[in-house]
Amino acid sequence: MRSIGEMARDSGLSVSALRFYDRGGVLVPAWVDPMSGYRWYDPGQLEEARLLARLRRAAMPLADIRMVLAGWSGADTDLVRKLLQEHLRRLEAGLSDARNEFSTLRALLESREKPMTSPRTAAVRLSVPAPELADALDAVRFAASRDPELPMLAGVLFDIEGGTLDVVATDRYRMAVARASTDGHAGTRVQTIVPAPLVDAMRALLNGGEPVRLAVDGDRVTLESGDGQTAGHCLDHDFPDYRRLVRTPDGREALVDTAAFREAVRTGPVVTGEASGPGGTAADLSLLKVMDDGTVTLGEDRWGDQNQVAVNREYLLHALDAGARDRLVLEIGAPAAPIAIRRPDDGHTFSVLMPVRLEN
Repeated sequence: MRSIGEMARDSGLSVSALRFYDRGGVLVPAWVDPMSGYRWYDPGQLEEARLLARLRRAAMPLADIRMVLAGWSGADTDLVRKLLQEHLRRLEAGLSDARNEFSTLRALLESREKPMTSPRTAAVRLSVPAPELADALDAVRFAASRDPELPMLAGVLFDIEGGTLDVVATDRYRMAVARASTDGHAGTRVQTIVPAPLVDAMRALLNGGEPVRLAVDGDRVTLESGDGQTAGHCLDHDFPDYRRLVRTPDGREALVDTAAFREAVRTGPVVTGEASGPGGTAADLSLLKVMDDGTVTLGEDRWGDQNQVAVNREYLLHALDAGARDRLVLEIGAPAAPIAIRRPDDGHTFSVLMPVRLEN
């Protein structure tokens, strides 16, 4: 007899999935210990479990999977072949429909007259306090994307409007927003994406306390300070509408001592995520929960509390460092809702981390 753990390891199905399929009558264990409830499987069921895993990866409905397994065990190859052919036809029809929809979406995108970023037809020149711009860039730089498939995210958005400059970076899994005050621009809103290497060159000039001069002229951006000048071309892409993305659901708030909480996260328990970050690589996840008394706990049982939120530990540590305050506010809502990390004294500087779904 195979234990449920052995069956999970050899079949490609998780233990939770095997329990689910048992409850659904799809793959019932050969014997269940009446005292412990532990499931045991006959060695011959391994082939069915592997078949089940393949059918689920092919997105076959459970009702059809039951029929396939019944036909498989009864050597009814005609039935199995018929069910597989019918499902393949459904997949092909669905793919054809999806291609038609995407073709329509591409046409709509190409016909849009109003881009996400404002045309840079006129030169914009303004001054920004060097300490404020340095602080803002430090708060967001960690979230810039390194994915070559997403060139529009490979930099920092400079969003100039009224007397403020918002800087924004995101790699889809996290986003950071910060604000600096400006002087000298009272025109319409202007946005430009500054590539990451140029952002780093700008940051290297922000060592003094005097205002620096920022200019956007067409596709070129320039920063001048008393120590020198750096300039380069902006990214010729549209940046997502970040203002829509920052509206996170309400959640519980906790004021944490940054250093102590960071150490607790660094040394605390983690679970391994199925996929997190660019490329779908596995990552260490911290399980967070805000208690009724306002404290934050770090869990170690991924199924022990359905109210805890899983987040990439490395991304969380980066966000805590970028917060650059002795105390930070954590806003944690539902397990599928983003986590917000804010400065208690600054409502315009914050990070948003996407949660990681825990696989069954």
